[in-house]
Amino acid sequence: MVDETAGPNRWDADDYDENHSFVAEYGTDALELLEPTAENRVLDLGCGTGHLTARIAEVGATAVGVDSAPEMIERAREAHPNLRFVAADARTMSFDDPFDAVFSNAALHWISDEEQGATLRAVRDALRPGGRFVAELGGTGNVERIVEATLAELESRGYDAESPWYFPSVGEYAGRLEDHGFEVRFARLFDRPTELEAGEDGLRNWLEMFGDSLFSSVSTDERAAVIEGVEDRLEASLYDRDEETWTADYRRLRFRAVRL
Repeated sequence: MVDETAGPNRWDADDYDENHSFVAEYGTDALELLEPTAENRVLDLGCGTGHLTARIAEVGATAVGVDSAPEMIERAREAHPNLRFVAADARTMSFDDPFDAVFSNAALHWISDEEQGATLRAVRDALRPGGRFVAELGGTGNVERIVEATLAELESRGYDAESPWYFPSVGEYAGRLEDHGFEVRFARLFDRPTELEAGEDGLRNWLEMFGDSLFSSVSTDERAAVIEGVEDRLEASLYDRDEETWTADYRRLRFRAVRL
């Protein structure tokens, strides 16, 4: 899910599926909190390439995927032709028929602090009264070491940049949900160190996939050097030389709320 107010991330659907499959794999844990049934109509918000939308549909639920990245929607439609996928912005989306549940994995943190209210209003409008909203997003402190090292490397080279993500605390986001007509039934912030795919190229691939807006002012020629500098800064803390594996310092916020 792209936060277009911060400058869109460029999404490569092939790279996303091949080198970042952990995003959808970890999302299956949040599905247990959703508990979809065959009678449910479920909206998958920020569906990416549609793998979790398909998992929701496996129980017989009517699942609709929505994402603002056309590249992701195109791939989702190719991979799951029997399901419905809609290209729409989370802040302005609208549907004729209400949903029993809205599910979101690793998408809400792409929407800026200022635009969270619009998103929650759109989610509420998409739900029937009593409908549930289940989501997981980056929580406070998520990938903090990676962000700090990247910003420090950019600053050392004369570039100004700031984090493109919104990582709230439990209290902060629970308050937002309550202010927008939801009752929070469950919320948890937890550490989830995440092993990146592609071995020694794991961090580089992660930054190239998710960090476009961080490098928006960096020339193509210098971007590789900047990323190498970030790797040098983080090698001692996040890289296992024996296993040739990078581990990202993920922290996740997971919640279940009900529309009043």
